[in-house]
Amino acid sequence: MKELIAFFVLTALAYLGVEIIRNWLTKRRVIDLPNERSSHSVPTPRGGGLVIVMISLAVALVSMFLSQNWKEGLVFVIVGSGVAWIGWQDDVKSLSPKVRFLLQGLAALATILGLGYFDSITIPLLGELHLGLIGIPITLLWIMGLINTYNFMDGIDGISGSVALTAAMGWMLFLGVNGQFSSPIFWIALAIAASNLGFLGHNWSPARIFMGDVASTFLGYCFAVLPLLSVNKVPDAFLLGVIVMWAYILDTLITFIRRLFKRERVFSAHRTHIYQRLVISGYQVPTITSLYLLLTSLGVVLAYAWIQGYTFAPVAIIIGLPLLWIILIGFTKYRENKS
Repeated sequence: MKELIAFFVLTALAYLGVEIIRNWLTKRRVIDLPNERSSHSVPTPRGGGLVIVMISLAVALVSMFLSQNWKEGLVFVIVGSGVAWIGWQDDVKSLSPKVRFLLQGLAALATILGLGYFDSITIPLLGELHLGLIGIPITLLWIMGLINTYNFMDGIDGISGSVALTAAMGWMLFLGVNGQFSSPIFWIALAIAASNLGFLGHNWSPARIFMGDVASTFLGYCFAVLPLLSVNKVPDAFLLGVIVMWAYILDTLITFIRRLFKRERVFSAHRTHIYQRLVISGYQVPTITSLYLLLTSLGVVLAYAWIQGYTFAPVAIIIGLPLLWIILIGFTKYRENKS
């Protein structure tokens, strides 16, 4: 019951907080002006996700204090604050990609020094793969990759808030079925879910405010670090983290590879992600946002099925999800040709 009450209280706080910060951002002229690559047509305040960051970090501090688990808590709060600060600087004055990636790399290294790294991963149908020290660069790439993946994918109204809400509730489920209701990690996931639900009250299409890099990079960091925090609490935590974020990961990875082969500037702004191409081909933004919410929900269901040991789960994860994405790519090309 206390979890449910906390969820609704935090949701209400987030909704009210975003309304306050929207007025503040407008006065400070922290505005996202539309251009030829934008998915919006009117000037819109950005940085509203600062409320998501503040609520998530505050809950992390309180829950870590109550559980007396200070080491993990301080690492998460300090580095998470740093990642959010980098994103905020990008929102306000636009950092160069080199500076941004350097600072994010330092944040990832600090996380590894404080929390450790993945020394083994489980691959469906193949089993456990022991990484040893190779786990250090893999963990580094995982953290930096997901930070930027979430940032790249935050391009239409409601998409990143919806995915964060769904993914965080997934982590609440994974931790809950493993008896971790009192764990600080459970409460961090709850705070992420609730604050994003409150934020969506302002960000659902047509959005009155954008979350900005301050929150998109922070959320990417959170979903990269939740598996690291859960290694000793949830079996195959890294695998679960990948499955939950599968749609965002595949969209970003395949788009990145395609642009690399075309010798395009892979870190420059573009509109060639699957979600962007679907919108350009004629689908309404809420439809595509709902699609990614459903795809993330599918990942949560399959991750839960894996935890419960359902026999269909390994094949569905390692074959079914990539096959579904190939179908989505084909459908996107069909829509583009038709339009």
